[in-house]
Amino acid sequence: MNAIKKGKLICVGTGMRMAGQVTPLALSYIETADVVVSAVPNIFTRDWIKGIAKDFICVLDHYDDCNMDGKNRGDTYRRMADTILEQVRAGKMVCAAFYGHPGIFACIAHIAIKDARSEGYGAEMLPGISAEDCLVADLGIDPGRTGMQSMEATQFMIYERRIDPSALLILWQPFLAGELSLKRFETTQARVQVLVDKLARDYPLDHEVILYEAATHPLERTRIDRLPLRELPTATMVGATTLVIPAAQALKRDQAIVDLLNALPEAPLMPLAQAA
Repeated sequence: MNAIKKGKLICVGTGMRMAGQVTPLALSYIETADVVVSAVPNIFTRDWIKGIAKDFICVLDHYDDCNMDGKNRGDTYRRMADTILEQVRAGKMVCAAFYGHPGIFACIAHIAIKDARSEGYGAEMLPGISAEDCLVADLGIDPGRTGMQSMEATQFMIYERRIDPSALLILWQPFLAGELSLKRFETTQARVQVLVDKLARDYPLDHEVILYEAATHPLERTRIDRLPLRELPTATMVGATTLVIPAAQALKRDQAIVDLLNALPEAPLMPLAQAA
């Protein structure tokens, strides 16, 4: 068995709201790592990390690659991961800090950890408070009540996904809905209309949807805008916007399965009122 090499990678999340949502363990790595590589867009959080880290590298300028011919977001993410790996290969304890949860819509962390492990370095990911966690709290939603479906907006559009309109649906990154080039950080009304048309297969056009944006610092207000589905193409959306679609139908009881379960000798009878 090959010995673990000296360098090590720890990927942490900073939460959505500056230092207030950083776990104590993540904070300890940010403070004690040889270098912190940051992919955090919020300038206040970046400045806070820079102030407590021993050494600090920001990789956000790598997004400038998207302005080069032939480059797309995939190339940019690869370069960000390579920047992290350069520090690990130098034998350093590296803390890679991402906003929210380091494993949710953060392919850079997954790429870097996979590469580090394949090269014999120790690498791990710590959980963080994600936008989904904030969404559940801010909207007062219990995912266990009707169930929850969660996917990226463009993925929903271009693949044959089976949506259950009796469950909550969350579509991430609608500001990129239908953007297939991987070179632009925006969509168009026409593309969002395609998204609406596909959603209309399962939801009425007057069904109320929610545009949500988590607050990232104490002076910022959480965005919770409710509007009919048909108005989505003209709504303002930015990178932090999430589309939340509440259930449009009641749960339908599968009586055949209930009867089958109640017929099993070890199964207690379940009153109808409890099963509703």
